[in-house]
Amino acid sequence: MVLCCVEWRYAVGIENYSEDVLLVALPREPHLGPELDELTEIVSEGCNRDVIVDFSDVALLTSESICSLMILDKYLSSFGRQLVFCSAPAEIKHVFGRTGLAAVFTFADDEHAAVAAVRRSSCVRE
Repeated sequence: MVLCCVEWRYAVGIENYSEDVLLVALPREPHLGPELDELTEIVSEGCNRDVIVDFSDVALLTSESICSLMILDKYLSSFGRQLVFCSAPAEIKHVFGRTGLAAVFTFADDEHAAVAAVRRSSCVRE
């Protein structure tokens, strides 16, 4: 069953941005909320959508959260979809930079820039 293609009650913070994009607003401490686990479950079952992750409220990023994001990116890539991070505070971007993962993920300054990045990518896919 492909959950994102039917009416589905997402965890708080996960919403349909459009028919082909999910927007996920992470909480202050993502490892304590259900968003990443639920999102990974949705995508692993074949969800054919790009995902934008909003980091604007994130204050603490653990290795568990980073691992979840890497798994999510792997699933999305296998389906030809894209993961874009937006609104990441400088401290969070620094974590990705120090771990060498800044080059692995796509970052956008805000939600509008993230949507533009996804749209550019979808034009390339078509």
